[in-house]
Amino acid sequence: MRKHLLAAALLASLAGCTSEAPTTPSATTEQAGQSQADAQFAELSKKALDTWMQLSPVSATQIGDHRFDAELDDVSAAGQQKNLEASKALLADLEKIDVSKLGRENQVDAAILRNQLQSDIWSNETLQSWQWDPQVYSGLAGSAIYGLMAREFAPLPERLTSATARIEKIPQIFAAARANLDPARVPKIHAETVGKQNKGILSLVDTFITPNIGQLDAEGQKRLNAAIDGLKAAVAEQQTWLDTTLVPNAKGEFRIGAERYDQKLKFSLNSSLSRAEIGERSRAELARVRKDMYGIAQVVLKDKPGAPEMPAEPTDAQQQAAIEAALELAYADKPARDKVVEDAKAALDHSTAFVREHDLMTLPDAPVDIILMPEFQRGVAVAYCDSPGPLDKNLKTFYAVSPIPEDWNDKQVDSFLREYNSRMIHLLSIHEGTPGHYLEGWHSGKFPSTMRAVLRSGLFAEGWAVYTERMMQEQGYLDNDPLFHLVQLKFYLRTIANAILDQGVHVDNWSREQAMHLMTHDAFQQESEAAGKWIRAQLTSAQLPTYFVGAQEHFDTRKAVEEKQGANFNLKAYHDQILSYGAPPVRFARQLMLDQPIE
Repeated sequence: MRKHLLAAALLASLAGCTSEAPTTPSATTEQAGQSQADAQFAELSKKALDTWMQLSPVSATQIGDHRFDAELDDVSAAGQQKNLEASKALLADLEKIDVSKLGRENQVDAAILRNQLQSDIWSNETLQSWQWDPQVYSGLAGSAIYGLMAREFAPLPERLTSATARIEKIPQIFAAARANLDPARVPKIHAETVGKQNKGILSLVDTFITPNIGQLDAEGQKRLNAAIDGLKAAVAEQQTWLDTTLVPNAKGEFRIGAERYDQKLKFSLNSSLSRAEIGERSRAELARVRKDMYGIAQVVLKDKPGAPEMPAEPTDAQQQAAIEAALELAYADKPARDKVVEDAKAALDHSTAFVREHDLMTLPDAPVDIILMPEFQRGVAVAYCDSPGPLDKNLKTFYAVSPIPEDWNDKQVDSFLREYNSRMIHLLSIHEGTPGHYLEGWHSGKFPSTMRAVLRSGLFAEGWAVYTERMMQEQGYLDNDPLFHLVQLKFYLRTIANAILDQGVHVDNWSREQAMHLMTHDAFQQESEAAGKWIRAQLTSAQLPTYFVGAQEHFDTRKAVEEKQGANFNLKAYHDQILSYGAPPVRFARQLMLDQPIE
């Protein structure tokens, strides 16, 4: 999903992404054609970005273009039609450009732009999430406030004034949801999830807005208080509709089916791997990783009293028992219930120091804060990394961790902390922080193409984060601790299981029991983690495989570069170069790095 848009002030930088050519007469003619094509593409990119900013003010705020901070996206049926027409017009303009005459970087951007526009058109006309997924509306309403208030990109009174205008308009989002959503098409799980999240927007107001009302003058305070009162009434009205109309009448199928899944997967991944290839490779990796984990179990359990039988050629039951017994050694070291965020901060400091000490890649010079995940965003993932928009310079990256719910009993808490044991917290901070998302986002933000920044590849970002988990273990993180290696492999199993699960749920009609068996037995996840992922698999589609497919492409790219460079291969130089391309789909980064045709 596109989260960011850019200001027109930087769009001219797109024109500079051209390739060099020899200055022979024929080459000069060729350069002229290339220069003209690049100029055409720069103009189209400017048009596309400016169109997106105007149509999606909430995303514009997130990217750092603050011209539309007082506005909201039009998610009415008319607004959806306007978006569709804009995408079709931009795609028609793109088809008029001879992309073979573009410089290599612009060839990449043109391919990314085409994929995005085709995806937007297909999503609007065929997938039609705006008619059956209430998350479209609840997510937009929460982001409208959070994007303005979470970062100090402007003086507080200025941001509060913009927030006032948006709060006044948020009831329009709720009204659009009631008008657009067809309960017969809304899956029950989607309706129930949004029903639980709906009031979370008021917690954003309580956290970011109410304590700072005094920053406004008397007239501003009066208007903001009235807006808040209006929002409270609108949230209450929406809650009543959710509880009495949407949830009871939600009859939709959460599985999107093979045909729509394959198309959405193609757009989401922008990868050469098909669903069948992803399934085959993920199942092979599952078997390989479990075999490696068994080998570690044989080492850490050797001579331990009560250790299970561990023959050279184990049965499935013997392999399962040995790995579970070894994991119990790791589960014994876990954070206190109220120390998860604190331990994540310490783990981030440790991983950052390790990268610096071993000179693995260039470290960011921008700040990162570990925060409690905002309430309206809880319920899908345990943690995420939220980087500032490319135009919001020198602002903090947020590494958000969801707290343990206060109403959980001791059994639920213990299950959670066994999953997120102390070594897993290290892996989480590697994945979300350094050298994962936080570091990658900082590097990628330096690439001059604003188009690429807007259409940043989730496949590249998630794949990189998973790649770094293995890379850090291979470099000896935590003093080559075998239990850390075991937990790292378990964390990687989660990535593998994500890809299998997504297909199983949306294409193969898996039951909850089948999904839970994959996660708790095959991938050794705790009940609470697996239960949460089962909900996520119902609420989303074609996103869970990005971790696995992206990681495979990163592993494959590094291997190809190592083979090409041989003894000249330098790990830090490789990392800095692969991160220098602005996070396109990994296959394009590979083509750029190996000087292959852009396909």
